[in-house]
Amino acid sequence: MPLPLQPVFDGHNDLLLKLWLEHAADPVDAFYSRVENGHLDFPRMRRGGFFGGLFAVFIPPASYIAQIRNQPESEVLADYDPLAITEAQIAIMHRLAQASEGRLRICRTVKDIESCRVNRQIAAVLHIEGAGALDPALSRLEHFHALGVRSIGPFWNLPNAFGEGVSGPFPGSPDTGAGMTSAGKALIRACNQRRIMIDVSHMNEKSFWQTAALSDAPLVATHSNAHALCPQPRNLTDAQLNAIARSAGFVGVNFGTAFLRADGKRDSATTSLTEIVKHVEYLIAKLGEDRVGFGSDFDGVNVPQALGDVGGLPQLMQALSQAGFDRRMLEKLAWRNWLGVLAATWGE
Repeated sequence: MPLPLQPVFDGHNDLLLKLWLEHAADPVDAFYSRVENGHLDFPRMRRGGFFGGLFAVFIPPASYIAQIRNQPESEVLADYDPLAITEAQIAIMHRLAQASEGRLRICRTVKDIESCRVNRQIAAVLHIEGAGALDPALSRLEHFHALGVRSIGPFWNLPNAFGEGVSGPFPGSPDTGAGMTSAGKALIRACNQRRIMIDVSHMNEKSFWQTAALSDAPLVATHSNAHALCPQPRNLTDAQLNAIARSAGFVGVNFGTAFLRADGKRDSATTSLTEIVKHVEYLIAKLGEDRVGFGSDFDGVNVPQALGDVGGLPQLMQALSQAGFDRRMLEKLAWRNWLGVLAATWGE
């Protein structure tokens, strides 16, 4: 028997990047009707039970912009402005909220998110992925906080003023380079002071341990998996998971095939939902049942064909149910655990 539709709060997606790159002419119409070749839009969110999550604001490399927009890279580089790209994506989210007729709300507190769940609205939390738009003096941090940013991952794969993200071939260790700069350490402290969540998902091992030593907040990986099951450099080792557990932290399970499979392949057709279930079970064994949820990485990765897009979330819930998760645990995984760690981090 099919399960009742479960509300889902998800820790990571790249919808704003897709709208900025591919639907700049009218991102609002695309979102509320259909985003072609993507995982997320309003109709499919409704169909899948998705009621909110962290929406990434990401500065892609110039080469990626050139590829998607079919432009010469030199032409992209001539106008490449990380601050402008960040503000443009944040502006798209504000436009989606303004045009929503009450269907979508930018959330700054857990009370806001809970209100959205009760009222069947989309709860959107702005998350900066890769702090390339921030200056080392952090003079823009308060500006982004005022715009609604409540979560920051200091790094993506490439170095920036704050340090180095994790990078490297599969299989590999997360110990891929130098750690944080003095500006990076200052960013961790500043986020703590403002109760902005720090995302460790793209940190290399040195940056992770520096953050663990510096931060007084729970360690949160919004979209990462278990390195023991899939030795992708960006997945979390058992030692890192132990540190997350000690901090009463959290991990959102990434749905990307390359972060799920033991062989690291990106093949969607042959990757079953069981691979997601395996990581959920492993992470619960390491962290406890209150510290695991979803961090899909929709619109940023290849997901199992059996899931397809956000509309396939009920199939994932069914797979978890068949693996023995009862209704109480499904609710924790789907949204309660996320709201718990956000409350512990934000203090609201």
